[in-house]
Amino acid sequence: MITQSEIMQTIDMLSHQHLDVRTITMGISIRDCASDDPKVCCDKIYDKITKAARNLVRTGEDIEREFGIPIVNKRISVTPVAIACESAKTEDFAIFARTLDRAAKEVGVNFLGGFSALVQKGFTSGDRRLIASIPEALSTTDLVCSSVNVGSTRAGINMDAVKMMGETIKTAADMSGGMACAKLVVFCNAVEDNPFMAGAFHGVGEPECCINVGVSGPGVVSSALKAVRGQPLNVVAETVKKTAFRITRMGELVAQEASKRLGVPFGIVDLSLAPTPAIGDSVADILEEMGLESVGAPGTTAALALLNDAVKKGGVMASSNVGGLSGAFIPVSEDAGMIRAAESGKLTIEKLEAMTCVCSVGLDMIAVPGDTTAAQISGIIADEAAIGMVNNKTTAVRVIPVPGKGVGERVDFGGLLGTAPIMPVNANSPAEFIARAGRIPAPLHSLRN
Repeated sequence: MITQSEIMQTIDMLSHQHLDVRTITMGISIRDCASDDPKVCCDKIYDKITKAARNLVRTGEDIEREFGIPIVNKRISVTPVAIACESAKTEDFAIFARTLDRAAKEVGVNFLGGFSALVQKGFTSGDRRLIASIPEALSTTDLVCSSVNVGSTRAGINMDAVKMMGETIKTAADMSGGMACAKLVVFCNAVEDNPFMAGAFHGVGEPECCINVGVSGPGVVSSALKAVRGQPLNVVAETVKKTAFRITRMGELVAQEASKRLGVPFGIVDLSLAPTPAIGDSVADILEEMGLESVGAPGTTAALALLNDAVKKGGVMASSNVGGLSGAFIPVSEDAGMIRAAESGKLTIEKLEAMTCVCSVGLDMIAVPGDTTAAQISGIIADEAAIGMVNNKTTAVRVIPVPGKGVGERVDFGGLLGTAPIMPVNANSPAEFIARAGRIPAPLHSLRN
């Protein structure tokens, strides 16, 4: 039974601690939209999305109003376009991105993910055409997000793809002033039910259509930890765990209600703590509340490991449908505390890389100088993919080379994407290493059968 005290705690979290449902994401399979005629394929995709998601935004708004729970974003993810549209006789896959953008605008969602390819072990024709089209696709659309999975624990790392994605990111940045790169993620061990952008896609093992929910609440966790200042870290972990339980229960409620009203199966609740640029809604603030002078100080990785584990333990008891990424995000541009630490030089890309060993998801929303080379970007991607491959976890890179900008300057992406300081990149070149291409073999522990 829910007690009056629990109800009042939830009201306080909603009113004063930035608790919200970050996204309701409808996953839609477009595998049945395949056609060798690209126009027919586009028409099928548009019709299917606009029919399946016609009530998504209104339903989210109704739940917000009736339950008093903020739902920040309503989104869509689709089958990776490289799979769904591979049979189309065209080299220009950007036409599919523009169709997705038009459908997203028609139904009123904030973003649509799935302009994606899964190339951890090699390329098909559709994969190559999609990757070649990414710069134009993201530069000529507003709401479409793209992701490419270049490695996995079972397959190893496709270094041809890593090289290609470094070049793709540079081209996309030059075509868009960097903005296109804020909508592009490179993964290792990508998951099929991620509700968060820019990495969401509707995996081939998913049902025809489903509802996935991503909750938030860094501000709630930070506030809860104020009550246990100076106490042992096991007390900190228990406090985070109990708080994550309450946050997840709210997400479960919203997911079940949206599923019922839309007549679509409930997929998962993602437990990830997703920060925003708002003051008081920061993962960095949580780590500093644990006793760090600043995020980036020695001990930061240990504190983040504690947080990530406690969030998972608390959340998994609150829902039988936990999935997605489920952890703590550390996007620099979307977290006021991370921005503060990066601007003051207390947080470096190298320290962020170490932190990604123990959290979700990786090097996220990091702006770098416009003269950063494609090989340097590929090196960053390779390092993150290696962490994911060896540790059997999802890692990702969303790095944004900003043309004309240098270290110490800032770039404003607007909205939830926030403002990022331009961070320095190690000047030593990995060009010869990246040029070798080929494949980094899977680790020994991938042999589990």
